[in-house]
Parts: sequence; C-alpha cells; structure tokens
Amino acid sequence: MSYSKKTQNAWAFYDWANSVYSLVISTAVFPIYFSSVSPPEVLLFGQALPSATLYSYSLAFSFVLVAVLSPFLSGIADYTGNKKRFLQFFCYMGSLACMGLFFFTGANLYLGLSLSVVASVGFWGSLVFYNAFLPEIAAAKDQDALSAKGFSLGYVGASLLLILNLILIQMPESFGLDDSGKASRISFLMVGLWWMGFAQITFRRLPLNVHHRKPGERYIFKGFHELRNVVQQLKSLQSIRRFLYSFFFYSIGVQTVILLASLFGEEELGLDASKLILTILIIQFVAIGGAYAFSSLSRKYGNLQAIKISLLIWILVCIGAYTLSGEDPNVAYKFYALGGLVGLVMGGIQAISRSTYSKLIPQSHSTASFFSFYDVSEKIAVVIGTFTYGYLIDLTGNMKASALALSVFFLVGLILLGRVKKVTPKAS
Repeated sequence: MSYSKKTQNAWAFYDWANSVYSLVISTAVFPIYFSSVSPPEVLLFGQALPSATLYSYSLAFSFVLVAVLSPFLSGIADYTGNKKRFLQFFCYMGSLACMGLFFFTGANLYLGLSLSVVASVGFWGSLVFYNAFLPEIAAAKDQDALSAKGFSLGYVGASLLLILNLILIQMPESFGLDDSGKASRISFLMVGLWWMGFAQITFRRLPLNVHHRKPGERYIFKGFHELRNVVQQLKSLQSIRRFLYSFFFYSIGVQTVILLASLFGEEELGLDASKLILTILIIQFVAIGGAYAFSSLSRKYGNLQAIKISLLIWILVCIGAYTLSGEDPNVAYKFYALGGLVGLVMGGIQAISRSTYSKLIPQSHSTASFFSFYDVSEKIAVVIGTFTYGYLIDLTGNMKASALALSVFFLVGLILLGRVKKVTPKAS
C-alpha cells in the first residue's frame, strides 16, 4: 500500500518536529546545563556517584521503560489499528515533559532527572509507532529515500532551533534575561512547543486506521495475541533476526556516542560550551548530506554494503576519540574533524537501518509489533551502552576507555551483519 506524496512528506515532517528533543535535550544544551548546575557528586541510595554517571544511569532507566512497554502497546496498536493515537500520546507526553524542564534548577536535581526520563520515554516511545508507518505509506523502492528525507528534515529543523537557542543563551541580556541559565530553561520550553506544534502537520495527514481494523472486546488480550503472532513469525525469519542482532550491537555504539559526546568533550577534553555547540552543529549539517549520501550508496551497492561502510568509519571515530588529549593545543580542531565524521555516518546509518528493516519485514498488518522489536533492540542497546559508559567512567576515572570500548560493539555489529543475506524489497 502506498499513499500520496503529501502523506509521505507529512510523515517525514515528524522528524522535523521531534528531532529538536534529540539535539537540544539529549545532545547539546541539556547535558551542558545539567553538568553546570549539578554538584560533582550526588548521593544515590547512600552511595556517592559522579553526577555524569547518575545522568547516564537515568537515561538507561528511561530506555528500559520503553523496552518493556513498547512491545505490548504495539500489539494493542496493531490489533485496534490505532498507531496514530499511540504516536500522539507519546508525543504529547514527551513535549510536555520538555516544557516542564523550564522549572529545573540545581536546587531540584531529581525533578530535572525525572522530567528528562519522561521526555526520553515520550520521544523514543513515539518513534516505535512513527517508524511503523514507513512500510505502510511508501513502496519498498521509495523507503530508503523517504527515510533519508525524514532524518534530513530532522537535522535541519533541530539545527535551526538550536541556533535560536544559542543566540538566546549567549546573549541573555539582549532578551531581558538575567543569565544564560534562565535562557537554557527557556530553550527547553521552546523544544516542547516546537515538538508539539509541528507534529500537528503529521497528525493531520497520517491515516488513522490504515487497514480499517475493527477491534472487538478484550482488545488488550487480543493485542497480546497479535504480538505473540509476530514473535512466532520472527522465529522463522532468519534474515530479520540476524539483522536485529547486528543492529543491536552497533546501536550500542551509535546511540551512546550521540547521547554522551558533549559530556566527553567537556569533561575529558576540557572544551568550553561554545566549542561543543559548534561541534554539534557540524555534526548536524554534515548529517544532512550523510543521510542522502548513504541512500545513494544503498541504491548502487545495496543496503547492507552501505551499512558496512558506515560501521568501518564508526570504528575509526572511536579510535580517534581515544587518541585525543585535552593537553593538545589543537584538540578543538581535531574534535571538529571527528564531529564531521560522526555526522557523515550518523545520518547514513540511522536512515538506512530504518529502511533496511522496513524492507525485511513481511507484508503484514502488524508493522508496529515488528518495529517494536527493532526499537526494543535499540533501547536495550542504549541501556547497555550508557551503563557501560558510566561504569567505565566510575572505574577508570576518565572517558577515554569508554570511547575505545564502543569500537568493539561496532566491530561485533559488522561481523554479524556479514551473516545477513542480501536485502530484497517486497512486492508492493
């Protein structure tokens, strides 16, 4: 089944809406703000932990919640045909939590952590249902390009809002604000408004019930039955299972780099906020081209080869990060160059991974359930990645060992990907 270009563009526009969360909250402004207002150590269950470690653990907890909830909710969504309603629910939950971060100061650390967890659950939970629309609104031959368009729109939109936020943070007095801390909190409010507001374009166009399903009573039980059917199918779909194993391992690396790169630059290399933000902007703008470049590579050489090329570059990035030193007078320029490489492969691997999985799953009414396993693989990967990263910081006292450890996950993902057969698009 394929819908009009307007519907496809509206679907892709949700990336424009929600990517401000992943850039401003997950990557750029919030981690730096959190580090600036938090004490060096905090007590958790009577044990002193570095605040960076606690932040890493809180992110891991949010991904555990999504990993537990999304398979069951996706089964209900598939049975009732209400993927759009679930998408809306998680979108509103996440955007309202971002708005609530306006009230986070150093005096209420656990309020900030709690709201960041809710915002994370909202963001990642919504992606389960958003991604599940891809095989329903686009033919297989169009899915690479449409997936790349979505990520590219997200990078552009998020970068625009981040630039506005930076102007606000760097020149708070020009806007009648007392300091950059207040400006940062206004940025969190702007993220929630942007996310909720622009999502309305997507919600207006996406179909409510693609397969015209008519749920009866006991729909929660029936939803579990729907999920069980998908589990049974997965047991016989070897290519999908092998791809998910590979995706799981390399996602540990990808998502951990995205979430914790700014903390690495600040605490390990001693870079100031302006240099970190510039690096993040480099990543974002290079990622726009990266998404389309790897879409072209996939057309020429196939999806799997494009992902393999990306993984090799990711391994080089991790080794490069390990070699950086805060004592090097040129460390900022090297960090910028590394950021450019991250941007190139970040856009490519995210877009192509999503469309590759979309092509691998069979034609089915249960796309949300199938994509829940994709998203659960990613979330468990992030839990392991962020926990490993935080644990190694606590164990070694620095982040360089953590950066090098991530290269092992990329290598394992590359080896496992070699066991996946060629991706053959389904007939549409």
